[in-house]
Amino acid sequence: MTETASPSPDTSAAQVAHEIAVEQAHVDRVYAELAKAAQRAELVEAEGLARGRTDRTGDVRDEELTGLFERDALVFNAARRRTTLESQYEGLVFGRLDLEHSPDGSSAGFPDGSPDGYPDVSLDVSLRVPAREVRYIGRLGVRDDDYEPLVIDWRAPAASPFYRATPVEPMDVLRRRVLRCKGPTVVGVEDDLMVSDPPEDLVVVGDGALMAALTRSRGKQMRDIVATIQRHQDEAIRAPSRGVTEITGGPGTGKTVVALHRAAYLLYSERRRFETGGILVVGPSAAYTAYIERVLPSLGEESVTLRSVGDVVDGVTAVRLDSPEAAAIKGSLSVRQVLSRAAHDLAPGAPTEFRAFVAGRAVRVDAQRLRSIRSHVLRSAQHNLATAAARTALAEAAWVAAHREGERADFLDRFADSLDVDAFMARWWPQLDPREVLLWLADPERARSYSHGVLSEADAGLLSASIQRALATGQWSVADAALVDDLSARLGPVQETPSEERGFYEIEEYDNLDSYGVAEVRTTGQRVGRVEERGYDVTPADARERLLHGEVGRSESYAHVLVDEAQDLSPMQWRMVGRRGRSASWTVVGDAAQASWPGAREAREARGEAFGAQERRQFHMETNYRNAREVFDYARKVILRHVPDADIPNAVRETGVEPRELPLGPDVRSAAEAALEDLVSEVEGSVAVITPLRYAGELAPLSGLGNGRVQVVDPMSTKGLEYDATVVVDPGEITAESPGGVRVLYVALTRAAHRMTVLT
Repeated sequence: MTETASPSPDTSAAQVAHEIAVEQAHVDRVYAELAKAAQRAELVEAEGLARGRTDRTGDVRDEELTGLFERDALVFNAARRRTTLESQYEGLVFGRLDLEHSPDGSSAGFPDGSPDGYPDVSLDVSLRVPAREVRYIGRLGVRDDDYEPLVIDWRAPAASPFYRATPVEPMDVLRRRVLRCKGPTVVGVEDDLMVSDPPEDLVVVGDGALMAALTRSRGKQMRDIVATIQRHQDEAIRAPSRGVTEITGGPGTGKTVVALHRAAYLLYSERRRFETGGILVVGPSAAYTAYIERVLPSLGEESVTLRSVGDVVDGVTAVRLDSPEAAAIKGSLSVRQVLSRAAHDLAPGAPTEFRAFVAGRAVRVDAQRLRSIRSHVLRSAQHNLATAAARTALAEAAWVAAHREGERADFLDRFADSLDVDAFMARWWPQLDPREVLLWLADPERARSYSHGVLSEADAGLLSASIQRALATGQWSVADAALVDDLSARLGPVQETPSEERGFYEIEEYDNLDSYGVAEVRTTGQRVGRVEERGYDVTPADARERLLHGEVGRSESYAHVLVDEAQDLSPMQWRMVGRRGRSASWTVVGDAAQASWPGAREAREARGEAFGAQERRQFHMETNYRNAREVFDYARKVILRHVPDADIPNAVRETGVEPRELPLGPDVRSAAEAALEDLVSEVEGSVAVITPLRYAGELAPLSGLGNGRVQVVDPMSTKGLEYDATVVVDPGEITAESPGGVRVLYVALTRAAHRMTVLT
């Protein structure tokens, strides 16, 4: 944490009001210029719409095409600029620097000779910089009519002293001020003094910007703390874009905030590269993405794709969690062999031999020859892209089976035009949706056969049961997304030819074992009844429609991939994310002590494969800004008993209030309500009841209490989140049911900023 001088004890309320009024005057001027800039952008947009118009109804000439292109480009850029300017973000102007430069006119605050943060402008600093300078920092760069900077974009080199200046290395900064705003209104200021002997006219207000930010209540969405980023965090944000940047640290050290600001900084510093190639941000859960979704837009960036790990694959949306045992099976690389066998197998209901009349002769290709064709074709092509190759190979086999009588060319032509062959190919070599292939594993016989020699019989049963649950609920699990992606890479994109085979849930009889011992199937077309007796009010057809809704898209490649809570990704999930970052640079955030994935070695290898041979750099965050010391000490003692080498940060803030331990008792809801009653009165912001699945239904009605401030959440969904206060229900049960055991409990115990009650 930055060292700060104590505020002057002589700072009066009148002086504070005066300082706020001074800042308000500047902020008013900035918003006035912003409104004028928005109007100019609107005029440019209108001008663009007027361009390229033509009354011609015939051919369009080259110059008219050029006019249309210019119009579209002008309208697009003007509309984009207008949207940016009209977005009224909280705290558009959030910082001020008072600098005093050295006598020779040089400035540590202008590392690139760009005082206003616009790299295209070259200025003679010695002529422009006064002895004393005031520099305002904000989310966007704003100039006045004379093109003088009113606000410097926080990502610009000239803004770096706002984050990097310390009393040891002040970088010419006398005073760093944070402006607290509600919309366009300045409601307070907090100062950090960087020199021991400040000028007499320099007023210092408040207890220091960082501590003021830390004591503010948490809302439903993460606040960007761009105004309070510290030097070591800023170094990670502005690290070189190439290679792999790893950000590690314990709970509450600001890893997520740093990573998101890094994404915004990369877009600013190398806009063409990252805006064209795109940035993918992968978080642990849908709750997490909802929590942080405001951060990057509030920093002026809209060019980022934000996905939870269950939403990375187009066509799969997953929030449901498997049991720890099933998740471990699906996440391990050994499941790849199971999926490979499924991808090479026949679809349910596919014929096992070919019979047709071609060129007046009966032709038969037996099951062994069909398996040989299938195996040969799939050695060099993906299934969905190999239909033509399979048909050609089948034609050659049919020619041999016809004893090569007559003209070969005539036979092959007749074969190509045969409707019987068309019907056979539609059933024998259909286009396969990878989600459909994964659903085959709900058949216990298929799951057992594909898993032979790879998984134990018990694990094969668990795998099959987990897919059956998807069919019963109409919901994929988070772990399923990586399996669908693996199958998609094996099968290739689905081509336009529709697939009309029935789903395997209609299977009733089995015969004709294939090369893996998997039964070929006959379908009866009978519909299975509703599955309400299993506890789900959904028909198999409805569930299947939900699971197969939309299309599985290709794995789009990005220029930069940011992974938060990286310690939780399974090896299969690392392969899934890696397919989207084959040529990307990376930012990876994590803490091993909070891991929910148990197999660290295999995950580390899959992670290394995703990164490739790129240069790696690491930044370690050591200061816990989130938790009050009392809260974190409680969590620290729990984790160190089980993980002695856990990365323990230094909590810098105290409340004087120790966490409470209360008995759970037989009436869990009453105990939780009593705990909430106290916490809601003690804090102004959000309060979470973190409960294991065992009590989730009983405690769900508590959501919305405290004027909507209370929410009930499971431990895994708290990853990356923070609250003003928490009620942690039954730590022993959280440990028992969680895939990471006590590490997930550690996550739950470090979500509270100010107050925590533990029901035990």
